[in-house]
Amino acid sequence: MTRRSTDFTSTALQAAIEAARLIMEVYARPISTELKADGSPVTEADGAAEAVILQHLAPLGLPVLGEESVAAGMIPDLGERYFVVDPLDGTKEFIKRNGEFTVNIALVESGFPVMGVVLAPATGEAFVGDLNGAYTCRIEDGVASEKRSITVAPGGPIRIVASRSHGHAALAQLCDTMQVQEDVSVGSSLKFCLLARGDAQLYPRFTPTCEWDTAAGQAVLEAAGGSVVTLDGERLHYGKGGSDFLNPFFVAAADEALAQRAAALIRQLLT
Repeated sequence: MTRRSTDFTSTALQAAIEAARLIMEVYARPISTELKADGSPVTEADGAAEAVILQHLAPLGLPVLGEESVAAGMIPDLGERYFVVDPLDGTKEFIKRNGEFTVNIALVESGFPVMGVVLAPATGEAFVGDLNGAYTCRIEDGVASEKRSITVAPGGPIRIVASRSHGHAALAQLCDTMQVQEDVSVGSSLKFCLLARGDAQLYPRFTPTCEWDTAAGQAVLEAAGGSVVTLDGERLHYGKGGSDFLNPFFVAAADEALAQRAAALIRQLLT
């Protein structure tokens, strides 16, 4: 990540703040929902938020992989350095009005996320990570304040960001084998942020995700000292291409050792 790349963080945060404002305007009134070709829901907030994010990022001159743009068939030539945007991660949570939805903006370089902003519009809490570390801040009236550094909390009892009762069949076995003490349930990319803040240690993912679902959260978690690996033990990477940009199953954890241990165990449980 070059010195200029670190300057991108403030632009991405401002873009997320403006997108969050538009999202909350829609949230305050009856929400009209449509279905995409893949059956997932979409609202007017998704498109409006992505449009304003694209406007903020345009002066930086980098390609943008945006969820709604991809859904519309607009996939740019990404190259080695580009932004990844999910304007409204957790649309189902948005429709349910449970507050657990986020704006995700990440910068990817050479296949890996090096900067990420995750902002929860309903609470005004933002999580930011880059090569300078990770921090949280509060967004009030469009201004970031109460900046506080965060870091992972490895060691001790393991808390998992998943539900034993609603997850994959292997999840209960994983929890038993790794002596998981507590389940922590939360929607969207906030799962990564709970690990980054030290509120949980393990987030296994056995169901499909796309690159825009994970890039910003991975950047925040890794900046806080955590790790995200696929089930073969490799760091989760980006720029896989195709039309869906699907991720393989992965494990996010408070440190590399825990991630590798969990990935190895999941491989055994799924065979």
